[in-house]
Parts: sequence; C-alpha cells; structure tokens
Amino acid sequence: MNTDFIGSGWAFPVGVDSTGRIALSSGDADLEQAIQLILRTYPGERPMRWEFGSRLRDHIFDGTGGDTAAAIRADVQSALARWEPRITVTDVEVEPDPDQPGLLYIDIRYTVKATNDSRNLVFPFYTIPDGDN
Repeated sequence: MNTDFIGSGWAFPVGVDSTGRIALSSGDADLEQAIQLILRTYPGERPMRWEFGSRLRDHIFDGTGGDTAAAIRADVQSALARWEPRITVTDVEVEPDPDQPGLLYIDIRYTVKATNDSRNLVFPFYTIPDGDN
C-alpha cells in the first residue's frame, strides 16, 4: 500500500512508543483510526474545528429499529465524505446484534483512493434500548 499518500499521524489514542516519543500510526492503521476518530467526535468538541466529527451520538436513545439504522447510515456516510478525503465510502450497513439489545454493528465499506484497495471497518455502536426494539 502506498503509505506516502495515506501518510502517518499520531496514534489514537495518543500514547508514547518504546523510545518515549509520541506514537505514530501509518497506512491502514492510520486510516482506521481516522475513521473511528471522526465517528467518535461530536461536532463542537474541538475548539478550533467546531464542525468536525459526526452526529452519531444523536442516536443513542433511538433504539435499534430500521429508522435508526437508516439515520445512522446517512450520518456516517456524510461525516466520512466530509472529513476523510483519502477514502470513498462505497456502502454502510447497520445491523443489530441479535444477542445484545442496544448494540448495532456499523459495517463501513470503503475504497482507498490512492490504491483503489477495497476495505471495511466494523464499528460497534451502543444505544440505550427502550424495550420496544
């Protein structure tokens, strides 16, 4: 994979490596961490980038029904299209875990623009079940 295009950045969560320097990630790991960071950051949390992030947390109390899945799908696609220019999101599927009420699996399928490499990332998202779902 062409890591020059993808680049490298601080690892997430921020930490130190064995030499005591800031730990870095690169390549596929850097992309996956960037996607997770976008989805875990709520707009307004970053003082210098108020719009950065996704509105995924708006759905914590929405349950796991079909309307919630559709809204989550749209929010994920929108946030990644805006904030992660190194990828093209090809599909987002949202499925509830049959054994854990309140848990949704967000399967993000994307293509790395530099290499045309198809990849996927499964992101767990927890909701507060309301008893009706």
